[in-house]
Formats: sequence, structure tokens, C-alpha cells
Amino acid sequence: MATRSYSAGQAPRSIAGAALLITGAGSGIGAAAARLFASEGAWVAVTDQDAAAAEAVASGIAAQDGRGRAWRLDVADGTEIERVVGEAATEFDGLDCLINNAGFAPQAAIGDAGYEDVWQRALDVMLTAVPRTVRAALPWLLRSPFPRILNVASTEACAATAGLTPYAAAKAGVTGLTRALAVELGPEGVTCNCLLPGPVETGLTAGIPDQHKQAFARRRTALRRYGRPEEIAHIMLDLCLPSASYLTGATVPVDGGLLIRNG
Repeated sequence: MATRSYSAGQAPRSIAGAALLITGAGSGIGAAAARLFASEGAWVAVTDQDAAAAEAVASGIAAQDGRGRAWRLDVADGTEIERVVGEAATEFDGLDCLINNAGFAPQAAIGDAGYEDVWQRALDVMLTAVPRTVRAALPWLLRSPFPRILNVASTEACAATAGLTPYAAAKAGVTGLTRALAVELGPEGVTCNCLLPGPVETGLTAGIPDQHKQAFARRRTALRRYGRPEEIAHIMLDLCLPSASYLTGATVPVDGGLLIRNG
């Protein structure tokens, strides 16, 4: 059972004892976040559409004496969201943080025959799923002394790539939704922020040849390299800490300086 009571000597920059749920946590950024939060003493609900991947992450957490439990979750299914969020919050005796991270990178040109199917799936998974998970988690979050919602979008919400219009539209929607949720839930003490990861070494970018990644990173990012999932996870942790109590409605680029570079 998770505990969210804090002793007088415990630093407010500790997530120990908190309970959180992460979607899309079977690989990439979500898996890195699950491992990091668990290593800091949190209880982690590792959810993913790939049940085996979620179980592998949770087993790895347990092998390091962490506290994690895996659930299969297809975030395009609203009924499944309600069930999994309820089971996780009940098992952990509450929920302090919700991280909406599930996503994929659908390739579809606007003139493609199957474009509308790709469009619908992109919105179902990466946009509609966000208010659904928030609605399922909110009764539990409102009982927390430091309720946190963190939505993961992308720099594609600000500067798009041809062939990714469904992805860009979904991610841009997440940024607007984050601001609206921050305003609506602020009086309840719930913070809601959004991350914009840039180019990161994950399964979504694994198919890009290394030489193309290197050329892109040198041309477009200030740090001139791709990021690692663990680097994104550390910023996620910062935004979910009890001490991160006066930051809400923010859209935070974690992109190696991609969005600031002018040439």
C-alpha cells in the first residue's frame, strides 16, 4: 500500500511514497519514467497496449527493489481506461500523479486513401485518451496532497513535418487541452503541465538511419544530438514533485534546443 504522509524531515523534493500511473510505459520515454519514479520510491502503475512490454518494465522495477505493477491498457478504449485507473488507484490506495504518455507516429500524407483511419486512430490514442484518463483519475487525484497531471506532447505541435499531420494535430491539441485543464482544475490544487520532447532515441525513431539522425541533430538542435529517454524522464520527475506546486499550464520543451535554433 502506498503512503503519502510526509515526515517533518522529509524533503519536499521527494516523490517517495507517491502513487502514479503512466500510459505508454512499456518502452521509450514512458519506460524510463517508470523506472526513474520507482527508483525514487514511488509506486508505479506501468500501463501499455503491449502487455508483455509493460510486464517486463514492472519486473525490472521489482528486480531493483522498486514498487511497480503492470496493466495492459489500450488508451483508445474508454471503458478500459476507467477499469485500469480504478484498479491501480485502489491497489495503491490513491493516486497522486497521472502521466499521459501513450503515443505513436502515424505516417499519412493528406491525399492517402487511408488517411481518415489514421487520423481517427491518432486522435483517439493521443488526444481523446487524455481527458478520458483525467476524468477517470480525477476523483483519486483530488484526495492527494499534491495532485499532478503531466501530458506528453511533442515539438511537432509547434513545428511540423510533412506526412505527420494527424500526429501534429493531436499533439497540438494536447497543448491546448493542458492549458484549459490547468485553468479548470487550478482551484482544486491540481497542476497540469505539458512536455514537448524533441528528437529522442526511442522506438519511434529507431527506423531512422543513424547518419540521418546525426545530420538532423547537428543542423537543428543547439546540443547537436538526439536526447535519451532518461533525460526526458528527469524533467518529468521534476514537474511531478510535491515541491512543483506553483507551475501549471506550462508547455516545457525538452528538445536539446530545437525550437530556439534559427539556423
